[in-house]
Amino acid sequence: MSKKSYCLNLIFELYETCFSIQNFKPMKKFLSIFIVVLFVFFGKAQSQFAQKLSDAALSLTKDKVTYDPAYYSIKYPNGDVAPDKGVCTDVIIRAYQKLGIDLQKEVHEDMKKNFSKYPKKFGLKKPDTNIDHRRVPNLMVFFAKFGQSKSTEANPALYAPGDIVTWLLPGNLTHIGIVVNKRSADGKRYLIVHNIGAGQVIEDCLFKFTITGHYQYSK
Repeated sequence: MSKKSYCLNLIFELYETCFSIQNFKPMKKFLSIFIVVLFVFFGKAQSQFAQKLSDAALSLTKDKVTYDPAYYSIKYPNGDVAPDKGVCTDVIIRAYQKLGIDLQKEVHEDMKKNFSKYPKKFGLKKPDTNIDHRRVPNLMVFFAKFGQSKSTEANPALYAPGDIVTWLLPGNLTHIGIVVNKRSADGKRYLIVHNIGAGQVIEDCLFKFTITGHYQYSK
């Protein structure tokens, strides 16, 4: 659960407690106003973060990157492969790094505590800081747990800048990208920054493949 969700749950518990106690009637109006203000604040903060994440993703398209799925030993925390190399997950990792969020560290810390909750398809028996955060299925588990899972319906109105989307490609390959604040030529969809083989690029591909996940994540 994110810190934001935790705080909101605490507020709701306090709100319900006050409403259940007769002597707290004078507080009810205050709490109602407070909660409305809080929701507006969180909504604005999330919107600002999403825009920053979109901008961070767009800035990555200026870098010349060669698609390279090889395994590399990297530092921990805040590790990264060489800046001229990368895969689809590195787009996500680098965009969040620009906002001070280290997904390598975040994913690793959760995998240490909950290794059994993550996919077993990679044959590992313990976490690996070099690669765990660079695998789409692991990021899907992480974002679903600590972020907000959103609809995977093929409705462009449901996808906003800063959202994370995962797909299943032909050949049963997983893929991931970031929705950014740029529109398709017909104005109907937001574009995606991703690396599907041609480097870190922006493309109109939101519904080109089968969507398997749709998330919003911030700290």
